[in-house]
Amino acid sequence: MTRHYNFCAGPAALPVAVLERARSELVDYQGRGLSVMEMSHRSDEFVAIAEKAEADFRQLLGVPENYKVLFLQGGASLQFSMLPMNLLGQGGSADFIQTGIWGKKALNEAKRLGYACHVAGSSEPNGHVAVPEHDVLRVSKDAAYLHYTSNETIGGLEFDYTPHMTREDGQSVPLVCDMSSNILSKPIDVSEFGVIYAGAQKNIGPAGLTLVVVRDDLIGRAKPDIPSLFDYQMLAEAGSMVNTPPTYAWYLAGLVFEWLRNDIGGLTAMDAINQRKSDKLYAAIEASDFYSNPIAEQNRSRMNVPFVLADSALDKAFLQEADQAGLLNLKGHRSVGGMRASLYNAVPEEAVDALVAFMADFEKRRG
Repeated sequence: MTRHYNFCAGPAALPVAVLERARSELVDYQGRGLSVMEMSHRSDEFVAIAEKAEADFRQLLGVPENYKVLFLQGGASLQFSMLPMNLLGQGGSADFIQTGIWGKKALNEAKRLGYACHVAGSSEPNGHVAVPEHDVLRVSKDAAYLHYTSNETIGGLEFDYTPHMTREDGQSVPLVCDMSSNILSKPIDVSEFGVIYAGAQKNIGPAGLTLVVVRDDLIGRAKPDIPSLFDYQMLAEAGSMVNTPPTYAWYLAGLVFEWLRNDIGGLTAMDAINQRKSDKLYAAIEASDFYSNPIAEQNRSRMNVPFVLADSALDKAFLQEADQAGLLNLKGHRSVGGMRASLYNAVPEEAVDALVAFMADFEKRRG
């Protein structure tokens, strides 16, 4: 078996140690004579798996006791609907900082469902190359929450600050953050947020699972007529098991949390590794006239690094030769083109070294 270096934006690379552990337990989980995929989600064995995964996640991220952690289905995109359903049941406006495609999707979904929405700030005027400055943000007078995407996966735009805002009446506006592509990449202060949500398929585990971290005071605000599977209160009371959850994805996420804690040494250590990885790639791009990245330096994503070649006619050759060299999934999103290297937690530092070496060689031969 040959493992190549996978720079896919999602579903993304998983730690080899996690894949090997899952393989060893695939047919017979710890001597129980069945796979986790075959277990009842109500069984003692799976409940233990679920509880340990949540405990490890809470420890890694430092989740306070007054927050619930939900392990849900539907992808992060389902939260574009669930958030206004749960947080606007008593009225008010959903405010948004719009910095790219995923933030726009969240805004448009809330609008489509008929909720009051307000754009508090946008990077659209600058072409989504820098997040709006904090002092230009303006929330509505009845803002129930402020939503933003901390890292835009497609554009490679990452916030360099946490946008705390206060309404005209002096009330602080709860922050709702889509952290799908940079959660667990560094330590954060969860207490700064009302809701954090993230699709699993980047830094948490395989596709099919979404984690929602929600502060207790924001639960129970939904109208009684929303579907039970959308209601944070019902989901929290049922331990995320109103119906059968994505059990195997939950189990694999738990293995990733163990890997982060035991093999990496926690999020402070992971932060340092991620900084080294992105520094190496950005340095290679900056040192070259053949490659370029359009994002303002302070907002360059450490997780998703888009870059373009000076001659786009060479894009196809670059991708073909990279694939042959074992550097996979470097094609940029169809909406922006070019290249994109996603450097999630499970992408090893040697993968970045190999990519930088390949880029230098390609430039020497083709530039």
